[in-house]
Amino acid sequence: MNKQGPNRFDLGNIITRRKFIGTTALSSAALLSGGLTSLAQRSTLTVGDFDFVEKSIPELQDAMASGQLTSKRLVMGYLNRIQSLNPLLNSVIETNPNAISIAQHLDNERRRGHVRGPLHGIPVLVKDNIATDDNMQTTAGSLALLRSHVPADAVIIQRLREAGAVILGKANLGEWANFRDDEAETYPLAVGWSARGGSTNNAYDLSYTSWGSSSGSANGAAANLCSVAVGTETDGSITGPSAVENIVGLKPTLGLVSQDGIIPIAHEQDTAGPMGRSVTDIAILLGVLQSPFGEVIGHDLPNDYTQFLDPNALDGAVIGRDVRFFDYSYYGSGIPGDELTVAFAENALSVMESLGATVVDVDTGDVFAYNGDEFTALLYEFRAQIADYLATLTHTDMRTLADLIAFNDAHCVQEMPYYDQDVFLLSEQFPGYPDDPAYIAARTHARTAARSGIDSVINSGVDAIVAPHLTNSTGPAVSGYPNLSLPVGIRDNGRPAGMLMYSTFLHEPQLIGFGYALEQALNVRQQPQFLGSIIPIPNGGFCTGQPRQPQVFTAGGRLPRIF
Repeated sequence: MNKQGPNRFDLGNIITRRKFIGTTALSSAALLSGGLTSLAQRSTLTVGDFDFVEKSIPELQDAMASGQLTSKRLVMGYLNRIQSLNPLLNSVIETNPNAISIAQHLDNERRRGHVRGPLHGIPVLVKDNIATDDNMQTTAGSLALLRSHVPADAVIIQRLREAGAVILGKANLGEWANFRDDEAETYPLAVGWSARGGSTNNAYDLSYTSWGSSSGSANGAAANLCSVAVGTETDGSITGPSAVENIVGLKPTLGLVSQDGIIPIAHEQDTAGPMGRSVTDIAILLGVLQSPFGEVIGHDLPNDYTQFLDPNALDGAVIGRDVRFFDYSYYGSGIPGDELTVAFAENALSVMESLGATVVDVDTGDVFAYNGDEFTALLYEFRAQIADYLATLTHTDMRTLADLIAFNDAHCVQEMPYYDQDVFLLSEQFPGYPDDPAYIAARTHARTAARSGIDSVINSGVDAIVAPHLTNSTGPAVSGYPNLSLPVGIRDNGRPAGMLMYSTFLHEPQLIGFGYALEQALNVRQQPQFLGSIIPIPNGGFCTGQPRQPQVFTAGGRLPRIF
């Protein structure tokens, strides 16, 4: 499915790390003492005498409990680091102007002996499609929603605030969670771009993709611009960015984390989830985000997911090697060189065996048998549900998908320099949710096929299923089942390699346990070194004034969609 428009790099316009530093307000001393790597090391690594970079939530809590650190100083340290590195990475769309005063209030509570929990005073970045009723915007990265007002905090923001977290800022994302156009199939570097935030640049290799759409959440956690972050996923948008940014990301079971106040693609698949540098931090954040609805209501849920952090969890486990996805030509990223990540997943499986696990080959089915129906269902769902969301906003004229399309056309130079809005245009042609028989058939077939593929394997005695870097997000996403993305190494070129681990309904405890045991054994976490050079996204030539018709997408495309 090739799209019109240029897709070759303009090598004459590559922005090198040296040129970047020379054209920003960063000091020339950074150049003389080692360039960006040195800059990162000098970017307020300490607050007082405490080095906060790479510290886990428990380590930060211990420092605050002992008086080595305050939340206010920690927030200021992260804000200084954002100021230094965000001009390069574009991880953060905006910071919270009240973050320091909120942190001071939480410090005062701590001094009075009141600690709300493990997130008390911890700075968190949240993706810019999650509503915050404060002095920040909620726009999905689009200029169309700039200055609109949300009616309230999203439910998960309420939970974060109640738990004592400091909402540090809004993370960049692929605009509209990458559901505006199939830009990933033309230009993988564009999937982390938004009109408000620009292009999120991979912290490990500036010329590599940041994937999408939770690019800023992954990037911010990877580069230590926050303690942890919250992303969202419809299909691949937590797990993918986590893989390419060397962090841990969990897409939870659909219904475990509230969707209320999150700009939708489709309630039938959307979920927020935790993203961070360790499985421990993911477990802590998941416990706070947990806010069940739908199928999850009535199930006995853990109050604390850290109880599953067991270094011996893999002893006696049966792990399924999802064979289709170890053939990277079947459903890989489409990025040259990414096939090398398969070897890292194979090595991780060998380590799991050394920890007492039994690895067996399994097959969860052909995602190409149902991903076309998934996309059809999403088109119906988005058209209706985005209108429902827009109806809740004030201070905006945007009320329907047609309004958003018209806005993009009227502001083409700002909104569509790099990719179009074919998915918007196509979705506009799919009214009828939720009663259209074609919609019902598409959603039912996709969900049934995806769930049966995973459940048949789990019911055979397998505890969790594994696939390499940037492969099977679709099966767990369409099923509504949990999917954990884990770092499994850094390639010789400096690019991270990730691995997916997924299971069935509400099996987060098992995934967290297995992920923790593997993480402790592999110990592959490394800070980013900001290698390579930024390659500007080529202008797509979409703003010619000529009317456009949506491209007709087929179900048989061989590259993944990410939203």
